[in-house]
Amino acid sequence: MSLLLRATNELVTIAWLKTVVGDRVATTLPKDNSTWAASGFVTTDTVGGSPNIYVPLREPVMSADCWAFNPGSQKPPWNKAATLAEAIQAACWDHPTIPQRVTLPTGYPDVLVRSAYCTGEPRRVPDDPSSYARYNIPGIALAWVEVPS
Repeated sequence: MSLLLRATNELVTIAWLKTVVGDRVATTLPKDNSTWAASGFVTTDTVGGSPNIYVPLREPVMSADCWAFNPGSQKPPWNKAATLAEAIQAACWDHPTIPQRVTLPTGYPDVLVRSAYCTGEPRRVPDDPSSYARYNIPGIALAWVEVPS
């Protein structure tokens, strides 16, 4: 018997964020920072939310950290990280594109993101020891359901 693969909050958030910032989002920063030096990178993590108790509607609150750095420089590129955060905020206000069907990795069901909104303003996170610029969005509330196959 094979295990049925189910969508998770992290998979859904990553898939939705990829529609906003492209293929530069994951739960952790890539070890090789040269792969994202030009464009920046977004990491995400679950910070709250709860599933609906009556229907299979998930409503996580996810954080997003927007990262950027300047190779060969100790000066953090704040504007590059802020631009990623603002693109995410703008996508939450782009109501004609939501609800939106997103595709998860092979073997997982597609999902329908029914709503997305930020629960706080992007904020600069100073004093990174590696001289990375980092903006944090404290909460992105997503409401999503699996699409029946």
